[in-house]
Amino acid sequence: MSSSSVVRVQRDGELASVIIDNPPVNTITAAVRAGLREALHQLQASKDLRGVLLLCEGSTFCSGADIGEFSGPPKEQEYRQLFNGYEALGVPVVAAMHGTVMGGGLEIALACHYRVAAAGTRFGMPEVTLGIIPGAGGTQRLPRLIGAEQALELIVTARPVDAARGRELGFIDEIITAELRSGAIDYLRSLVETGRGPRRTGEMTVAVASATAEVFERARAQARKLYPNRNAAQVAVDVVQAATTLPFQQGLEYETKRVNECKDSVESKGAVHVFFAERETRRIPGLADSVTARPIERAGIIGAGTMGGGIAICFANAGIPVVLLDANEQGLTRGLANVEATYQSMVDRGRLSAEDKAGRMALIGTSLSYDALSDADVIIEAVFESMDLKRRIFTELDRVAKSGAVLATNTSTLDIEQIAAVTRRPRDVIGMHFFSPANVMPLLEVVRTSQTSDETIRTVMDLARPLRKTPVLARVCYGFIGNRMMEGYAREAERMVLEGATPRQIDTALEAWGMAMGILAVFDMAGIDVGVNVHKANAAQFPPDPTYYQADFALHDAGRLGRKNGQGYYRYEPGNRSRIDDPEAIRIIAERAEQLRVPQRRHTTQEIVERCLYPLLNEGLRILGEGVALRASDIDVVWTAGYGFPRYRGGPMFYAETLGLEVLLAGMRKYQDTFGPMHWQPAPLLVELVQRKLPLGDYESLRTGAGLREGAR
Repeated sequence: MSSSSVVRVQRDGELASVIIDNPPVNTITAAVRAGLREALHQLQASKDLRGVLLLCEGSTFCSGADIGEFSGPPKEQEYRQLFNGYEALGVPVVAAMHGTVMGGGLEIALACHYRVAAAGTRFGMPEVTLGIIPGAGGTQRLPRLIGAEQALELIVTARPVDAARGRELGFIDEIITAELRSGAIDYLRSLVETGRGPRRTGEMTVAVASATAEVFERARAQARKLYPNRNAAQVAVDVVQAATTLPFQQGLEYETKRVNECKDSVESKGAVHVFFAERETRRIPGLADSVTARPIERAGIIGAGTMGGGIAICFANAGIPVVLLDANEQGLTRGLANVEATYQSMVDRGRLSAEDKAGRMALIGTSLSYDALSDADVIIEAVFESMDLKRRIFTELDRVAKSGAVLATNTSTLDIEQIAAVTRRPRDVIGMHFFSPANVMPLLEVVRTSQTSDETIRTVMDLARPLRKTPVLARVCYGFIGNRMMEGYAREAERMVLEGATPRQIDTALEAWGMAMGILAVFDMAGIDVGVNVHKANAAQFPPDPTYYQADFALHDAGRLGRKNGQGYYRYEPGNRSRIDDPEAIRIIAERAEQLRVPQRRHTTQEIVERCLYPLLNEGLRILGEGVALRASDIDVVWTAGYGFPRYRGGPMFYAETLGLEVLLAGMRKYQDTFGPMHWQPAPLLVELVQRKLPLGDYESLRTGAGLREGAR
């Protein structure tokens, strides 16, 4: 008996199985909902039905609702009526779950009368991370099943739980250790045979002891801590609290009202924008579908330091054998020990088994000879930022690497055209800029030169998937997308401490605005010497400003390297990551400011945020106008995935439009009047967009057509 192309009903005597098959992850799309409605009508019309099983084909039960519908007309009433229909059936309905059951997928299961799951299934309510709340009954059914306190923990933290924890909490009735479908059918038969009928969640009440005033106040405090500047988690607390006072149907209607308010917020629109922007990065205009990736079966990495070791872990995690090469045995020993320590920490935290650790370590070989890389399909150079050293390495790689091997550099600033020029195969050379720690950070800047082949680009963009990276394609320029934009952002932070602001004042303002970490604390973490060396090596790139990055230079001259030696912009105690304000650092910076005759001034929080963010946004528009980035949304992905820019603000380019391009332009001109034109020139694209009253989306549409300026003539 068939219901639709994505939902079908199969009968087994008096039992019916409703089977969803909507690859890849059984998203609850409009087609799935239509199929579920048709299946529901069949079930309602059946005279001899005694039980229903809801399950999914493929790798997972319903992974969630269709996020693509968020920007369209509200669908919550449709979900509510559909799920209520299954809950209202007069025979027991069992949801049989496996894989990753999130959001709407868990909500449809909550509308069923009983729930079983395969061992290892994971469940979650991640909606607040997208700036919304569960909108298909989750805020009303979950607290009725497991109590308000535990429901709030799941909804507010958005942390997933496994099937065992779900059983403990009470929303899972049984864990199926046999084959899921046969085990779930046996469970359903046992319900029918013992006369256990429907058990409707909507008819339950929330346990009073789980819903005290103290419980809700703790949840609000947790929401404030986890989500500063955001509202969705606070709304979630409101709506869960309503489940304790409102009748079920009224509670569902209140949930609908509040979720649609959330969808209209900048918080939600920004988070959803980033979600789709991350998917879009792999679509490369002009790269034909006929261009295929080369197979990557073996890898090589040059440099066994922190970055090289982290990249090796990425390959081992992907099941790809990798050879780690260094200049001496001590470097290899130290690098391999760091890799082992990283894996051991995962074992200690229960994130990896000892057997898996051993298997992954076995995939990482070491060598002192470039000849060991002769069979690698991709070789990544990950040594420190020295053009001479990198060119020597690529000369050697040109000698030993097999034909067709991808030759990649992890440089964060250097001209890859110059690196590629020492090889006889510049078409195979590309930038693969990982972010530290490489085994954790999701961003991968993929940098193509003027000669990089389409096949090489496709290979690296596809390789990002098994490495669990989000790739963003860029063209060659100093700093590419992310670090080039950081120049102005960090420049102003350093300039303001020279003007008398404290490091704590700068970082607190940026963190309160939403950055994951203040920029001066970032410099301490990365190593002040790293930034100083980059600026010394690239001095010709920067404007003739004697105060440029001089706070860094002053601290470095005093031997302060950041966390690595416990002294930077802040002081650090051994074994303690906390930042301690240090009068000595402030004194050193003040002395340098006096030598440079930097005028002192008082800084408001607003000025700190504007002076750091405006150059960041402006440079992003300059990069977009120059074609260094393919799309504004790619810039947003770089900064949200690699630099701690808040996802709920949508990334720098999304935020620029939220702020108002005319406001940004006025701000650039305001600070130009105060500090002069050297650092405060508005990007040509910003000026043009404001003059023509065009949003970025219209600019990009015109550019992909005949181009903005061509169309203007």
